[in-house]
Amino acid sequence: MLKKRILNHFEQQRLYEMMSHPEVLPFVRHKAYSLEEFTNVNRETIEAELRGELISRVILDAYEQPAGTINLFDIHGTSGFLATWLGKEYQGKGLNQMAKSEFLYEVFTTTSIDTVYMCIRNENIRSQRAAMKLPYVSQATAASWAHFETVRKDYAQFQLLQVNREDFLRYNEQVVPFIAAEAMEVAPMLVATEG
Repeated sequence: MLKKRILNHFEQQRLYEMMSHPEVLPFVRHKAYSLEEFTNVNRETIEAELRGELISRVILDAYEQPAGTINLFDIHGTSGFLATWLGKEYQGKGLNQMAKSEFLYEVFTTTSIDTVYMCIRNENIRSQRAAMKLPYVSQATAASWAHFETVRKDYAQFQLLQVNREDFLRYNEQVVPFIAAEAMEVAPMLVATEG
């Protein structure tokens, strides 16, 4: 589940503490080294979203507590760059994949964005593996690399992947009815066992 970045003090403190973990911080785009700095970054992020420069959401766990963030940065025309981080305790539990699906659905159905790029540092093998498990992710085209080189001067330090609106929505059309049908088959069994 996702929510906008309107956060109370506890939520900001929780996100700051998770972001500060030495295995998380190197992969966070907008780093903060104090709670006060994190609060300012959060405020600036909200303001930038209001100006249409980015889209940012907080990833929530099953108890609706903050678990990380997912963002679309560097929006130019009909494309932008995806950046996600999760607290260490949430990594490897499927939350990242669910957050990406929900976020991409919002982006592709409520904005004019056609292509979302995922630039993953070469040394971040865990994120590369996770991204390639997503059936709607593909290797970036030559044209995408040319665009990326104009955005990031250190482009050689990254793997570049992309998600196209058409591919994502086609995948979503195939999977959502299947999941809904499966849920309908399970629901009567749950009612029968509860009664």
